[in-house]
Amino acid sequence: MKKPNILLITSDQQHYDTIGAFNPEISTPNLDRLAREGTTFQRAYCPNPTCTPARSSIITGTYPSQHGAWTLGTKLSEDHLTVGDVFVENGYRTALVGKAHFQPTRTTDEYPSLESLPLLQDIEFWKSYNQPFYGFEKIELLRNHTNEYLVGQHYVAWLEENGYHDWKQYYMPPTGTMDPSITYQWGIPEEYHYNTFIAEQTNELLETYQQQDENFFLWASFPDPHPPYLVPEPWASMYDPNQLTIPELSPGEHEKNPPHLQKTQEENPDFSYLAETGFGIHGYHSHLLPEDDRKKLVANYYGMISFMDKYIGKILDKLDELGIADETIVVFTTDHGHFFGQHGLQYKGGFHYEDLIRLPFIVRYPGKVPAQAQSDALQSLVDLAPTFLSFAGIPIPPIMSGENQKDVWLGCQENARDHILCEFRHEPTTIHQKTYVDERYKITIYYRQTHGEIFDLQEDPKELNNLWDHPDYQELKKDLLLKYAWAELHKEQMPMPRISHA
Repeated sequence: MKKPNILLITSDQQHYDTIGAFNPEISTPNLDRLAREGTTFQRAYCPNPTCTPARSSIITGTYPSQHGAWTLGTKLSEDHLTVGDVFVENGYRTALVGKAHFQPTRTTDEYPSLESLPLLQDIEFWKSYNQPFYGFEKIELLRNHTNEYLVGQHYVAWLEENGYHDWKQYYMPPTGTMDPSITYQWGIPEEYHYNTFIAEQTNELLETYQQQDENFFLWASFPDPHPPYLVPEPWASMYDPNQLTIPELSPGEHEKNPPHLQKTQEENPDFSYLAETGFGIHGYHSHLLPEDDRKKLVANYYGMISFMDKYIGKILDKLDELGIADETIVVFTTDHGHFFGQHGLQYKGGFHYEDLIRLPFIVRYPGKVPAQAQSDALQSLVDLAPTFLSFAGIPIPPIMSGENQKDVWLGCQENARDHILCEFRHEPTTIHQKTYVDERYKITIYYRQTHGEIFDLQEDPKELNNLWDHPDYQELKKDLLLKYAWAELHKEQMPMPRISHA
């Protein structure tokens, strides 16, 4: 029997409740189609709510504390085994189109980075670059979100090869000349937007694989809807800010929470006590925004998702056109979630609410994965690599610590895991936390701190009532701390089996 192809489609920083099939305020006809034709897993989580750690976990099947790319500005070591390496060894073709972010934007002799400045803007280099990258035989990369000055790599090479040489007017200085006062509406022509680039390059690869009758593992990695909030028309004005539900802080909800959460609601909070490496610390600032801005950014965020959905649809249509949809496992998810007002928060940071660590997650494999189905089975991004290999009939390397979800996806098994672990280490010691989630409860602990969070997700799904210090829940705290310790023991790797008495 022919082995399945694997097509992973990801967004970047997408809230779990932003698919039209489950949220009538947003339009995503192509993601809705995936949901109709596959299974939506309602309790999928990231192993870390930041890009580099989470993305590295996707390709290694290990947690950030294991693969070493523990925060932004670090890199995944090139000698770490990846799922792409294993696929290549077993006759698959592998490719990554879009955002990688396995390496930082700065390079050093000790830690060289292919994704660093000024190399990422050496367009002649990228026009001819064809070396493997973390197990991907073929890469077509970009690094920017909307108009960021980090624009470059294969994306700009593609722009220029397509005769578009005026692209700098749509990007920020020092790379480009765009007016920084422009917000929300982005003037870049749709045919030159990176959504078009990703769909076009992905579809070219699909055609090649189909023509050569080759199995593939292909990752189409979209940078949206990660801020800055910018999208071309008609998506920039697709949603009326006054007609959307705008999440916001519930009065008094942070009174029982750790200090860093309380400080986000101050006008000028002092987070200097957390600064350790000297680099920026995501999320540790005031999250207060004027009401009008809060409304507009939600409308724009939704517009970015709807725009991306159009180009996801073009990829799905190509599978149909090539006649390979039935033999291709399609997974749609994101690297981590996003705040757009929930709990009074914006973007991301060390705030392990469901809004940030829970993910949209859809699996389609026609005739095998149940269609029009929803599941509460716990999923983690660390499970993707071992599960993909299992579907391909390839032995899972023992170094991978994710769970094999194959039978869960097929609807033959209720659960493959009974808990989730999510890590966030943004500074060596001052910002270092871990969260354990089970069917009902969530506990978050902080390194060298006595404060923490416990939420009853069944009775308090909006996570407004922190039970950490509540006298009636101290036995629950002890129980959850023990379960967290067991989870840490469970994730330890066994690189080889025991083969003798001594």
